[in-house]
Amino acid sequence: MKHLRNLMALAVAGMLATSGMAMTKEEHSAAKDRIEADYKAAKAQCDTLKDNAKDVCEKEAKGNEKVAKAELEAQYKPGDKNTYKVHEARADADYEVAKEKCDDLSGNAKDVCVKDAKAAHVKAKENAKVARTQAKPAANTTAKQADVADAKKDAAEEKREADYKAAKERCDSMSGDAKDKCVADAKRTYAQ
Repeated sequence: MKHLRNLMALAVAGMLATSGMAMTKEEHSAAKDRIEADYKAAKAQCDTLKDNAKDVCEKEAKGNEKVAKAELEAQYKPGDKNTYKVHEARADADYEVAKEKCDDLSGNAKDVCVKDAKAAHVKAKENAKVARTQAKPAANTTAKQADVADAKKDAAEEKREADYKAAKERCDSMSGDAKDKCVADAKRTYAQ
């Protein structure tokens, strides 16, 4: 599924590079119909699977649909807002699939898996926010550099917090002094 998403992204990028004009309403509508048809076909393939594999497949299909729709909107109405929505849709789709894959696990392993998925989600969303800030036009370069620096600082804090929560969750499988040392190491590593 990941390769399909990459292939779709390349196809959209190719269409953007080759088309000198904006997308017409008819082209937009046709592309939307293709995305919906692709989603229905992918979902139909999921019906042959069972249990959590089916759930994962369905999350991948839905995520690919959302990403494709966001990419289509970014192509139809280019701008930093829609570009950000593409990154956000991709992060959300990856997170939903990763969370669903965690359902195959149990106990602390499942909790760690979910925290790792959340940390990856936070990182992707924060990177998208930084990229959006970098892409925004500014009145002067000093103001833009300050905005980018602030965005990077905020992103770093959010990423560190998410990584700390995941590391702390790993410590929960331990007990006594080993757990205390693990938590202390996590706090020191992620400046908590």
